[in-house]
Amino acid sequence: MTDLATTPTPRTATAHSWQPPAGIAPRGTLVVLPGRGEHGLVYERFGRRLSFDGYVVHALDTTPEHHTDDILTATTQAVGPDAVAPVVLVGSDTGALQALHAATAAEPARLTLHGLVLAGTAPTTGTGSADADTDAASDWDAELNARTACPTHRQKLTGDPDFARGRLTGPVPHRLLTDALPDVPTLVLHGAADPLTPLEQARTLAHRLPSATFGVLHEGLHDVLNDASHRTTAATLVQWLERLRADAELRPILTIEPLNKR
Repeated sequence: MTDLATTPTPRTATAHSWQPPAGIAPRGTLVVLPGRGEHGLVYERFGRRLSFDGYVVHALDTTPEHHTDDILTATTQAVGPDAVAPVVLVGSDTGALQALHAATAAEPARLTLHGLVLAGTAPTTGTGSADADTDAASDWDAELNARTACPTHRQKLTGDPDFARGRLTGPVPHRLLTDALPDVPTLVLHGAADPLTPLEQARTLAHRLPSATFGVLHEGLHDVLNDASHRTTAATLVQWLERLRADAELRPILTIEPLNKR
């Protein structure tokens, strides 16, 4: 299998940041790791939405070529020495796999991670071939149809000169296919209609993680954070973050009880 780590040195992992509105005390810190073909500003809408809920959001320009130490260094630099807890890595596609490895390798003296969000995790089997970039690049509509049903996000990607088309079906770096099962609270979010990573693969990962919550986006595609139901996904994430802030055991804050009126 071709390892993307053999490609030239990846670009610097620049951080794009969104802060809560003036007068709102930060409630936590999120660091987003993008997936294949993406860059940090692909998550501008996500960053703005979560910042309005009081969370500081940093989105990195990392790529699959960045190794775990690169991820930890970039994350540490982005959050700074006074990051408001909880500090949570949010990974999409290969970024989700990088988040798993980073959380496993993180040392408290360098960076304390309190949780993970894995969204549309890249496949760990059947990860494409060396020619996949060429095939996918020739059919942009097919890539969009695999990524998202959100018309706004489809338009954003289509007009983005920094977005790398055709990478989505390329090989996942071999080092990311090895087991990384950190014991931190983890929210796994996956689209039921994801054409790249089978839902059962994501469900199996969630079951194997020591402390995981599993959320299925009905009819959702691969780019869960930027799909048509991105508002529902963001709301679910905020609810999970609020539980994490209150209690590392993630006990419910509010329970909706159905009423039997018959």
